Amino acid sequence: MSKRILIADDSNSVRQMVRLTLEEAGYSVEAAEDGQDAVNRLSGQIDMVITDLHMPNLNGIGVIQAVRQHPDYKFVPVIVLTTESEASKKQEAKEVGATGWIIKPFDPQRLIAVTKKVLG
Repeated sequence: MSKRILIADDSNSVRQMVRLTLEEAGYSVEAAEDGQDAVNRLSGQIDMVITDLHMPNLNGIGVIQAVRQHPDYKFVPVIVLTTESEASKKQEAKEVGATGWIIKPFDPQRLIAVTKKVLG
């Protein structure tokens, strides 16, 4: 069974690019339109979460906190994929449980490399 990745981004084009990149690499992808949608989709097998930081309804920090508070997913890796490069935001995400950080626009090969590294 392929690893299942939940992505949360309010940009349809980013969701499509991440989905295409990861599906071509053999992963199963579930896409959420914003942070609240992502939290609502926390069910079944989820091996990794990729979240944007700036989204309506619930931002990426809220997504990370919700994942870490959910007993079934508290140890699931969470990668932040964002245009945000400010060190304080990176630190805040780390403090609430982010596993890694990728700056947009992202290189698809880098996304695959990080995903493989994190998922083993």
